Amino acid sequence: MTRLLLGVTLERICKAVLLLCLLHFVIIMILYFDVYAQHLDFFSRFNGRNSSRAQSSNSSRPNGTAPSCGLASADPASSANRSGTEKPLPLCQEVPPGLVGRLLIEFNSPMSMERVQRENPDVQEGGKYVPPDCQPRQKVAILIPFRHREHHLRYWLHYMHPILRRQKVAYGIYIINQYGEDTFNRAKLLNVGFLEALKDEDDYDCFIFSDVDLVPMDDRNLYRCYEQPRHFASAMDKFSFRLPYAGYFGGVSGLSRSQFLKINGFPNEYWGWGGEDDDIFNRISLNGMKVSRPSGHIGRYRMIKHERDKHNEPNPQRFTKIQNTKVTMKRDGISSLQYQLVEVTRWPMYTNITVDIGKPPSRPARG
Repeated sequence: MTRLLLGVTLERICKAVLLLCLLHFVIIMILYFDVYAQHLDFFSRFNGRNSSRAQSSNSSRPNGTAPSCGLASADPASSANRSGTEKPLPLCQEVPPGLVGRLLIEFNSPMSMERVQRENPDVQEGGKYVPPDCQPRQKVAILIPFRHREHHLRYWLHYMHPILRRQKVAYGIYIINQYGEDTFNRAKLLNVGFLEALKDEDDYDCFIFSDVDLVPMDDRNLYRCYEQPRHFASAMDKFSFRLPYAGYFGGVSGLSRSQFLKINGFPNEYWGWGGEDDDIFNRISLNGMKVSRPSGHIGRYRMIKHERDKHNEPNPQRFTKIQNTKVTMKRDGISSLQYQLVEVTRWPMYTNITVDIGKPPSRPARG
């Protein structure tokens, strides 16, 4: 009896195993035919494309077989025309897919220009770059007023080139270097940068004005122009990542070509530190525009600590000048700019424009 039960059990086990094998075989065959069908569909479409290409290429290749209708092969120029009508690149996405977000920015590690150049091999001479895989939405000139800040410039270039490339920006970087040791004039240098960048390439449609000691801490802070003038540095570590006052427009800002011309550019008469940013804010407001800003957690910037530059002492006339923007903005700006170009040098990572902007007017003696 025990042997009979054992035999029945073994028989059932064998049938179960056989059934499982059969089920496995059926599943394998289904998967096989599914993959086979996909390959068959792919090759049929591929061959269809090739046959259509072959038909068109036979009439364009000098050594191609003539069609059965007896037409002679086309001349070689048609091949050149075909290569010249390649599918255009797609428009770069509004929000580039390769952005990182919050960045670690530090200024303690040694930095050399050789390292910056080695890290950015696809940046062209003069600090210019165009995305290779999409059509940029804007062409941006980045202008930096400058004098004796080579140490800061190396850090700025080290961080900014990768950020701008991830943002799919077509850009050129221009260092506007004030010649001589007279009182510094930030706004006038930026006016010079606007004109000289357009002389270099006249199709710039966006201009970003940046201090060399400010680096963004988030690459989602997109360096482009907007419908309204843009203040990028909405949260600097210098001010505990808060806006110091509502009308602050300092550090890093951007205006389109038409916006810049509408306000007559920047004032030329602010010699020394302070005041020009408030004047620019007034010009924007007086011309019916509003300043836009990124959110506080995206518009964060870290500043490279430094002592105040020589010949850039606070301008004692700045408060009086700010109050008179409405009167002065039509006569003082890009329309009245005077300067002497000293030298233009195209380095691998930037274009240096050295310019003599003159001296501040002498102040009347007190009493």
